[in-house]
This record gives sequence, C-alpha cells and structure tokens, in this order.
Amino acid sequence: MRSSMKHALTTATAAALALALAACGGGSGGGKSDDGPKVDPAAVQGALDKPATITFWSWVPNIEKTVALFEKKYPNINVEVVNVGQSKDQYTKLTTAMKAGNGAPDVAQIEYFALPQFALTKSLVNLADYGVGSLKDKFAASAWSQVNVAGGIYGVPQDTGPMAMFYRKDILDKLGAAAPKTWEEFAALAKKVHEADPSSYVTYVDPGDPGTATSFMWDFGGKPFKVEGTTDVTVNLKDDAGAKAYADTMGPLIKDKLIDVTGSWNDEWWKSMAAGKYPIWITGAWAPAVLEKNIPQSKGQWSVAPMPGGASAENGGSSVAVTTQAKNKEASVAFAQWLNSDPEAVKSLNSEVGLFPATKVLLDDPGFRSAEVPFFPGSKPNEVFADMSKAVRPDWQYLPFQVYANSVFKDTVGQSLQGGGDLGQGLAAWQERIKTYGKEQGFTIK
Repeated sequence: MRSSMKHALTTATAAALALALAACGGGSGGGKSDDGPKVDPAAVQGALDKPATITFWSWVPNIEKTVALFEKKYPNINVEVVNVGQSKDQYTKLTTAMKAGNGAPDVAQIEYFALPQFALTKSLVNLADYGVGSLKDKFAASAWSQVNVAGGIYGVPQDTGPMAMFYRKDILDKLGAAAPKTWEEFAALAKKVHEADPSSYVTYVDPGDPGTATSFMWDFGGKPFKVEGTTDVTVNLKDDAGAKAYADTMGPLIKDKLIDVTGSWNDEWWKSMAAGKYPIWITGAWAPAVLEKNIPQSKGQWSVAPMPGGASAENGGSSVAVTTQAKNKEASVAFAQWLNSDPEAVKSLNSEVGLFPATKVLLDDPGFRSAEVPFFPGSKPNEVFADMSKAVRPDWQYLPFQVYANSVFKDTVGQSLQGGGDLGQGLAAWQERIKTYGKEQGFTIK
C-alpha cells in the first residue's frame, strides 16, 4: 500500500509536528535562501569520492535495490536504509529527533503535503544553497513546484501520482458503456451501474481520506489554500471554484446513493474491488503495482483512461530531503540528487520499486510511454499517465500545516460524507477548524 494516499494523521501527531510553527510560504521559485552556506556544486559532487555513511529513512518497499546501484557506482559511500514506519509514524519520530537535537537521519523521504511543515520548522536543508536548483528542468512542473517552499528548495522530487481513471473494462462492456470522458457522462454511468446492480456503485469515497478530496478540488481547478510570503495564509474552502465543483459533482451522487461511502485499504474493501463492486477507481498513477499486489486475480480486467474533463491533479508523491542534522551534508545532497535524477536510478525506481516517475527522462521517453504493463494486457497505461502528468493543473499549494488540516478532515467533511453528501456544510466546517488552528500558530489567516 502506498501510504502517500493515506493522508489523515492523528491530532496528537499533528500537534507534535506543529511544534515551532512560526511561518511558511509556498511558491514555484527555487532561489537561494537569505542565510546559510552557499556550497560550490563541485564540492557536492566531490563528496561522493570520500568515505561517508548516510542514513536514509524511507518506507518504500524495495528501494534498497536502487540504493545498491548508488553504492556500486560510489563505493566510498555507505547508505543505511531504515524504515521507522510509514508516513505519520516516520514524521512523528523525525519531529521528536529534530526537537531533541539528535537522532534524525541524514536523508528522509517526505511526502509533498508534509514538506512545508518540516521546512518551516527549520528541520531541512535549503537545497538551493547546494545548487539543486539546476535540476529544475529535469522534473515535471507539478513535482518541482511542490518542493519549493518560501523561496527555497527543501526536497528533490522522487515520485508523483497524477490522477487517472482506472476502470473494469469487463463490467463496462457488459453494460454497453464506455469510460466516461466528462463528469456528466460519469454521473450517467453512476446511475446505470447502480440500476443494473443495486449492490454496486460506480466508485466510492472514503470519509477519512483528505488526500483524494483535495486532489479532486485540484483537478476541478481549485486553489483553496494560498500562502503568500512567510506569514499570510488564505483558506477558502467555502467559495473556491474547485471546492464548489467537488461538492456539486460528488455531493448529489452520494445523496442519491450512487457513490458508496466506505473506508478503504482494508480486507473488505479489497474484496469489493476484486468482485467489481466499484468498476471505477479514480486515483494516482502509482496504482498498477498496488492492484497487482492485492488483487492479482483481476489481471486483464482493468484498463486506464484519462480523467473526465481531461485535466488532472497529483494524488500522492514524495520528495527526498536532507535534514539539518545530516553529518555530511554535501554527500547527503549528492545522494538525494542521484537517487531521483540519474537516469539509471529513476528507471530502477520505476521498474524495480514501482514508483511513478517525477522526471522527464522517463515521462518523455517513447519507450516508457509505449511499454506494455502485464497487468493491463493490450493497453499502454504509461501513455495515459504521462499525459495526465502534463495535464496536472499548475500552482496548487498545500497549507504550511496541512498535516493538522488532514487530521481533522474526517471530523468535518468526513461527517458530511457519511451524513448523505452535504459537502458544502462539511467544507465550511473544515475551513473553520483550519483557520482557528492557523491563528493559534501565529499565522495571519484570511
């Protein structure tokens, strides 16, 4: 399971991560910071020829295979991969270590939504000071924008999750239906699916999953969160066009019981997926490996189509950051760069680890785009994913305290989902919780 998609954290974890919150801004820049060392990029590369040990915290299965390629190429560097827990568990340990002043890794995997929070608490090195800004053109624009915080660069993009529409071709064929190209066609298909089998729904929504909800808002053209400078934060979940489109599109389908409201990523949900209860799954491009692992018996039944409407958004993804406790910052930066931008490395991350690339070297590669994926015989899903990556709407921003915001999603929007789909009311409640918290942390909230 890709924990990038399980964005809800406990309130206790959110509170721990919020320590030392003072200010943060987001942007698409990549300039140098106003303080800190300015390191010659040649010194960063040169560090690879000197003995060093780097500790790398990551929960990604099989990432050791790609790390082994690095160690083979740079035998003076020893990389110790440590899994201290997925997502929220790692973030809690990382926050504790940074607060204590010791015990943090040199390098850490951090999801895009959580990156601003660690940047603003001065837990991470501004990689702009080490010349990482020169990598900008190697990455998809949507990925690069997510590692820029307050004018600095605080991570190297590792993977992305452009949203696409996975669908059960066998079920749609029986209904005489095609993959919907518009949201109006999606709504019509929802009615057709449920009328044919009242126990089936076109898809589902998880009342505890803020990541997918915000991705839908992003896909609909929304920008409900805006960060200016280092202190000003705007939260507009009530009137933002994308948030309203999300509520207006999904709310009526939920109210009419054409979309199921249920928890996900558990045994019952996977059984439902395998049985075809939900013939459409709208999610990130990382899903093929997850489907193959959890319901291998459905091989050949799934296909992939662009998002209804043609636009897209990110649904998951991570960066690799260097902590301020790193013992050898130059070697750590060099490792983070190589792991996520070297052609050999990114091909390994995709083919051996199962991560969808953030780098143009693969996204624009005809061989990658046209490759057949065994789980989807006769189709070329990478072509759809790569097109959806280019179709990701620009300029999305996460809150500098998104971790907290995600932790109270289930108590606000989630309650509305379970109560029949009055998403407008749920979004308004979520907005108030977010704004109150932001003010308590010293931000100027609009």
